[in-house]
Amino acid sequence: MRSLLLLLLWGMSAPLWAAHGYALWGDLKYPANFSHFDYVNPNAPKGGELRLVSNLRVSTFDKYNPFTIKGTAPAYLSDLMFDSLLTGALDETGSGYGLLANDVVVAADGMSATFRLAPEARFHNGTPVLAADVKFSFDTLMGPYTSPAYKSLLEDVAGLEVLDEHTVRYRFKKPNRGLPLTVGGLPVFSRQWGMENGKPKSFDQVVTDIPIGSGPYKIGPVRFGKDITYVRDPNYWARDLNVKRGSNNFERITVKIYKDNTARLEALKAGEFDLMRFFSAGDWARRVNGKRFESGELVKREFQHRLPSGFQSYVLNTRRDKFKDVRVRQALGLALDYEWMNRQMFYNAYQRVNGLFGNTDCQATGVPGPEELALLAPWRKDIPPATFGPMTTAPRTDGTSSLRGNLRQAQVLLRAAGWEVRDGALRNAQGQAFDIEYLDSNESSARVVAPWARNLEKLGIQLNFRPVDFALYQQRLQKFEFDMTSMAYGGTQNPGQEYADLFGAKAADIEDSGNLSGIKSPAVDALINKMTSAKSKSELLPACRALERVISHSHLLIPQWAAGTHRMVYNSWRIAMPATMPPYAQGEGWAIDTWWAK
Repeated sequence: MRSLLLLLLWGMSAPLWAAHGYALWGDLKYPANFSHFDYVNPNAPKGGELRLVSNLRVSTFDKYNPFTIKGTAPAYLSDLMFDSLLTGALDETGSGYGLLANDVVVAADGMSATFRLAPEARFHNGTPVLAADVKFSFDTLMGPYTSPAYKSLLEDVAGLEVLDEHTVRYRFKKPNRGLPLTVGGLPVFSRQWGMENGKPKSFDQVVTDIPIGSGPYKIGPVRFGKDITYVRDPNYWARDLNVKRGSNNFERITVKIYKDNTARLEALKAGEFDLMRFFSAGDWARRVNGKRFESGELVKREFQHRLPSGFQSYVLNTRRDKFKDVRVRQALGLALDYEWMNRQMFYNAYQRVNGLFGNTDCQATGVPGPEELALLAPWRKDIPPATFGPMTTAPRTDGTSSLRGNLRQAQVLLRAAGWEVRDGALRNAQGQAFDIEYLDSNESSARVVAPWARNLEKLGIQLNFRPVDFALYQQRLQKFEFDMTSMAYGGTQNPGQEYADLFGAKAADIEDSGNLSGIKSPAVDALINKMTSAKSKSELLPACRALERVISHSHLLIPQWAAGTHRMVYNSWRIAMPATMPPYAQGEGWAIDTWWAK
């Protein structure tokens, strides 16, 4: 009777989904009233400290607000301080379980999702988390002072209604199975955050105001711009909730910031912190050693995962005239000798990235199937002809292929695009030399890009490495003031509206959007729309595979490499972990969430 009354009050037809969580394709691993996630130790002791290094490419921070455009917030702040309506599990994909919300109802027509807040939910200041706070958070994230990625991500959200003190309803512009998870994953913060003399400040002026969230940690001791310690909230409202049992075990989490990789590595060997994830194959192979490793205090270990490979790539800014021709972009990729680099520089630690959706069901292979062709056919004039053939494969220089052969093919493509070598340089019809500025905030990237630069030089192309500090790097990316940069895009098992921010035409003209390549393609927009409006996995797969083909054959991204493991060093004398790592865990995030102090 109570459920019927609620449905009548909410003005909904029979729901498509009403449960303790939501699954993209209808199957939740954990039933209602489950005790804890399988991958945690529910009896893990609480206390102690985890000391780790920042996972950001910055050597400082200047604000506590992680949502505004300007400035840099400390690492891990958002995850540790802000709860959301739903939270995911690390051993399944496409699902969310109630956190701030204890019930979610998705309408039968897919046009809304209604969340009922847990009445016991509290912010750090002890005030209850109410529907008005959820609306305030959503309206703020959609406002003018936050990243435009939120606007792209939430473009199909028509609005949010407060139904009562503990109930909100998100309305959607069209059915989209992923939207309940998207809105359910948004951070929720208090309306009192940023209040001054009883009045709210403009959100861009909320800079060093201590966030008022409802997450498991609060800000503790800080050496501003250097180190920050998060302190577990002893009154954390969800500490006994099933989705949090066995989690957030450290009393303190201290994040240290070092100026460069060398200082960071030496500090690890000196025992200054307990955990570090490695992204450099050279460091991992040759420099992770010393007395603390020999004694067993520091342990070097690779953790196998099943995460998508993502699409770490060199991104070409097609707003630049020299990159507008797809043949030019393809030629640049032909000059990258990955096999030599992996053998000589990376200790054969990586696999080559290919496409957007590697290691997922969305990955395209071979020639397009009938369903993909049906989606691609209306755009035949707008996309590269090769899209209708076999899926791209990254150029190789082993077996029957060679760098010399690839460079010859690149010369043919460049000549067809109007570029020829004259006066010692590759030039267009106007006599302009072909040069590329590679923008990066990491000086060590110079070593990695040097072999490619030498190969491009054989084509008459000058590649200039331009290292800048992170603040300037971030500013130039926000304004799209670069020729080429490197970007590690995370993959996903369930692609959705976030791809409109990465590749949508509207995002190409919005500062600080994720569309770094500048692509504007009606075909891409249509395929993203098909992808987000898919009503079943059988509808999703052809759409995401078709999208991958278009992006790959457009050669906007020159694929780099990925590892199938998390390479981590940890202090075995100070910290302990569960027996196995869940398959979809993100390295140090797993440690922060589920490990404990000895």
